[in-house]
Amino acid sequence: MTNTYKAIDFFCGGGGMTYGLRQAGINVIAGVDFDKDAKDTYEVNNPGSKFILSDIKNLRSNFFERNYGVKKDDDQLILVGCSPCQFYSIINTTREKSKKSKDLLTNFSRFVDYYNPGYVVVENVPGIKTNKKSILPKFMEFLKSKNYTVCEKVVDLSYYGVPQTRKRFSLIASRVDNNIKLPEPELKQSLLKDFIGIVNGFSKISAGKKDDTSFKHTSAGLNPICLERLKVTLHDGGNRFAWKDNPRLQLKCFIGKDNCFKDTYGRMYWNKPASTITTKFFSISNGRFAHPDEDRAISLREGATLQTFPKDYIFKTYSNSATAKLIGNAVPPEYAKRVGLSIINNLLDGTI
Repeated sequence: MTNTYKAIDFFCGGGGMTYGLRQAGINVIAGVDFDKDAKDTYEVNNPGSKFILSDIKNLRSNFFERNYGVKKDDDQLILVGCSPCQFYSIINTTREKSKKSKDLLTNFSRFVDYYNPGYVVVENVPGIKTNKKSILPKFMEFLKSKNYTVCEKVVDLSYYGVPQTRKRFSLIASRVDNNIKLPEPELKQSLLKDFIGIVNGFSKISAGKKDDTSFKHTSAGLNPICLERLKVTLHDGGNRFAWKDNPRLQLKCFIGKDNCFKDTYGRMYWNKPASTITTKFFSISNGRFAHPDEDRAISLREGATLQTFPKDYIFKTYSNSATAKLIGNAVPPEYAKRVGLSIINNLLDGTI
């Protein structure tokens, strides 16, 4: 059977999922997102895949049928819904602001109901499975009512070619393949040392270095006292405990709280996966985002590389924070590729 898989990538952001699916040989017709800052990045890296600037709540169910000839009941159509997940994130501290993202799966299910695709893919934070207010159980009931076979679990992406301790809820559902399965994990984790550092093409830079090329090996600046803190932090995994007894360097908010926020101001380890790359990875005060040896936070390009974006992936944004947001919110392309291949290989193996 010829591979004619095609996909629509809802909540596509800067194109991590789209890029990975395309690498697997899937034709991604379009990506949908309401973030106008993502459009140029998405389209320049995924030529032929159209960026639809729209809030999914306002997009008509028949939009893709009318504008792109997408057919209902297509066995090789994949609808992907990797919705924003702030409400269910364990690191979220302002859930009131994130409530709008809580029920986005319901909006996505409207398109699944209309097109009845062969496959549905969902990726989200683990909290969507454990949170008592989660919409996931209702979504799962919906899929089963449509006769989809569902394969889902929480995966650690460091065993799927992504050098981060990034745990994600992952789901593939199919109404045409009763044996659908998620990608198989590897036996060993992917490690930081195999992705960044001088041996991997990253020159040494200082905090505040600005790279005006498309490579964006740009590092955030540090004020003098933060730079001093980092200079006394042990290399290769050191943390803020190195200066906790120094009254000038210690932060008041950490006094007597050695058991809290242990990764904040910490350095990454060469021989371990990185911490989860968030939208704030550009700042050492937001997690273990300091370079293992150099006195700075990891650069924009290093963060993108740890998300498995290729080094020639171009981020066309107007600020460093906008670039970091696209990187941190992305589905790592390497994992997306493996999801796509898992669907295709089941077909090639003759299971349907």
